[in-house]
Amino acid sequence: MLRLSAACLAAGLALPAWLAVTAPLSAQTLRYGMMEDPDALDPTLARTFASRMVFAALCDKLVDIGPDLKPVPQLATKWELSADEKVLTVTLRPGAKFHDGEPVNAAAAKFSIERHLKMPGSQRRGEIAPIDTVEVVDDLTFRITLKQPFAPLMAQFTDRAGMLVSPKAAERLGDKFSTAPVCAGPFKFVERVPQDRIVVERFPDYWNKDQIHIQRIEFRPIPDTTVRLTNLRAGQLDLLERLAPTDAPQVARDAKLKLASTYELGFQSVLFNLAKAGSPVADPRVRAAFELSLDRNAISQVVFNGEFLPGNQWVSPKHPDYVKDYPIPKRDVAKAKALLAEAGQPKPQITMMVYANSEAPQVGQVIQAMTKEAGFDVKLQATDFTTALDIADKGNYEAYLYNWSGRPDPDGNTFSFLACKAPLNYPRYCSEGADAALQAERGSVDPEKRKAAWKALADTVLNDRPGVYLMHRKLLWAYSPKLTGFVPYPDGLARFTGLKLN
Repeated sequence: MLRLSAACLAAGLALPAWLAVTAPLSAQTLRYGMMEDPDALDPTLARTFASRMVFAALCDKLVDIGPDLKPVPQLATKWELSADEKVLTVTLRPGAKFHDGEPVNAAAAKFSIERHLKMPGSQRRGEIAPIDTVEVVDDLTFRITLKQPFAPLMAQFTDRAGMLVSPKAAERLGDKFSTAPVCAGPFKFVERVPQDRIVVERFPDYWNKDQIHIQRIEFRPIPDTTVRLTNLRAGQLDLLERLAPTDAPQVARDAKLKLASTYELGFQSVLFNLAKAGSPVADPRVRAAFELSLDRNAISQVVFNGEFLPGNQWVSPKHPDYVKDYPIPKRDVAKAKALLAEAGQPKPQITMMVYANSEAPQVGQVIQAMTKEAGFDVKLQATDFTTALDIADKGNYEAYLYNWSGRPDPDGNTFSFLACKAPLNYPRYCSEGADAALQAERGSVDPEKRKAAWKALADTVLNDRPGVYLMHRKLLWAYSPKLTGFVPYPDGLARFTGLKLN
């Protein structure tokens, strides 16, 4: 091919059409190193950060987030909320198609939203539970009627609850949809080899195809951060997510690499299984002692080179909805010991599940050492990512070092974790006070009413401690200088629009 190219150019001839197309596209494969292998590639069932990274290529949403975290058009171009905040009318983008050629229309939106609400095992149900009905108004317009006002609705539509799937493909594949997902994103599914790669390729009929310059993406799960970085340096990857903070300084100094960063919307926490029979963590005094034995700043310094932001709530101290009445508590080992003595458990034994990657066990070891000074005997149980989620689902854990990638509205960091019987309520926590506060924050778009609701939620949850919030990660990406157009977003997801491999 190279000789043919040279010969054509020397003779002043145009390149053959097939060569002109094939040559640049072969170089347009983006190899993306990920920390974990995603779970089900079905927007209704998926629950992992890793799956959201793949969906960013596969599945467009009704709306995306802009730099200010407010909704911006994607598959929807216009939306209007009624004066009573109970009816949302949405207009879809004309001409958009699913990967199987089916049109993106109001009937497909109705199908997808109702699938999120009704499908067995849906992880989206709690996110959009206040939806009462979805009606088709015309081919590109649909109307959502709510049971009551629901402030976070548009924010929910910036994630998987807003992803539309092809009704034809979903009905044909049934519960096997995740093996060959059909959405309306810039890339279509090609193959998945578990624990090795997920491959997608450019969808030629994408509504915004002129801004998609990458021909193919290979998502490669590589749990070890050192191995991911080694692969990037060796030219085996073009982009990696969640660079180890300890590696950030050397990447910043390396002229052959680029570094991007932003703070996440989510949190890192230790969850407690309140329903675990006979466990010390069932006693709120033990949970309070556990928190008092921790120094969040020290954890960030020791494990994350000081790059992560200590925190004690579902949003970071920099967030406008952080409840300032509850600042980060200081470490107090003496008080922790006193609480354990009061609980009659001076040396509680606790097993804490951590992800089997290169970072979580280090955090676990620091927590193990800190809590030991107060009398705790914490044993670590390293578990692969998807298995850990299954164990948490079934309630077969005691404590769990858990990460949440976060959502643009704080409701996305709270309701599914803290509401009674919510899908991600791994602690099995249930409080009338917390439920009332969550309903209040959902029930109005008025900022002052929501502020009061967040304070009421903090009054309950930060004293009950179904979990202990630890910190907020700085999201770090490293990539080849050949990759241009990369912009870091606080939800941790790459946007493939505008990306180029030069």
